[in-house]
Amino acid sequence: MTQQRRGLGKGLGALIPTGPIVDPAVATSSPSEDPGDSGLRPVEGAHFQEISVTAISPNPRQPREVFDEDRLEELAASITEVGLLQPVVVRSVGGGRFELIMGERRWRASQLAGLERIPAIVRSTQDDEMLREALIENLQREQLNSLEEAAAYQQLLDDFGATHEVLAKKVGRSRSHISNTLRLLNLPPNVQVRLAAGTISAGHARALLALDDHGAQERLASRIVAEGLSVRTVEEIVALGDAASGPAPRKPRAKQPTAPALRHLADRLSDHFETKVKVDLGRRKGRIVVEFSTIDDLERIIGTMAPEASNTMRGLSAE
Repeated sequence: MTQQRRGLGKGLGALIPTGPIVDPAVATSSPSEDPGDSGLRPVEGAHFQEISVTAISPNPRQPREVFDEDRLEELAASITEVGLLQPVVVRSVGGGRFELIMGERRWRASQLAGLERIPAIVRSTQDDEMLREALIENLQREQLNSLEEAAAYQQLLDDFGATHEVLAKKVGRSRSHISNTLRLLNLPPNVQVRLAAGTISAGHARALLALDDHGAQERLASRIVAEGLSVRTVEEIVALGDAASGPAPRKPRAKQPTAPALRHLADRLSDHFETKVKVDLGRRKGRIVVEFSTIDDLERIIGTMAPEASNTMRGLSAE
């Protein structure tokens, strides 16, 4: 495969103007270059461009010298299916050549996937904070699909030193929304393709994440498309453990009804901890399941549950 997939997620590429930024006075007088058309503001010191992989050289100051071959192959397989959602970051060194600033793993995996050109953020400034703030501001303005949004969040976290708290505050979303959106990147590539193409919704995708096995996620995603399953139906299938391939059973096992009081309690806990909380009551005992997406998210939840225990954990990790 030598051509990158089009029409899927673009990540940060959807937030950056194409081509070098020109003088604002000139830009406002030109009818063909009006950033207001898309609702985005020009990002000073950076522009988006597709670049030949052979025109990019690795950064000689890159501290990482060893790249896990298996992980590279996995990323290459994902790029083959979905495309490169997170553009590399480069700087021009003249003569049509560029040097990597961030994203050597993505660049290497793109070559394994057979891509000839890859999306890149071409930087002309060293001010990371200024670029990060401009990208976050554009993220708030632009309407991205769920996969683009997740890829943009992940790249802002990885490459530009943002945090979940900063993102949540800047884009006006809850921290749990940031975490839950990021989890969409854990879906197998062909399910991500369905999500980006709109054949399944973000609600469907979040329901699929409750399955631990990628094969089961893929099979149920196929059923969603073939049978037109609603999000609620998918959630029930997952809860019942009936996510195998094939048509939905005509007589599914009876599901233990959830008492209104338990459902209300689960909703209150979900709001309090800003993540999904399940409360189940069996014949002999019950359980509370609190979901988290990252270690930082887990530490935040523990800090909310038991601040003293959280402080003790931080003290131990600092020793």
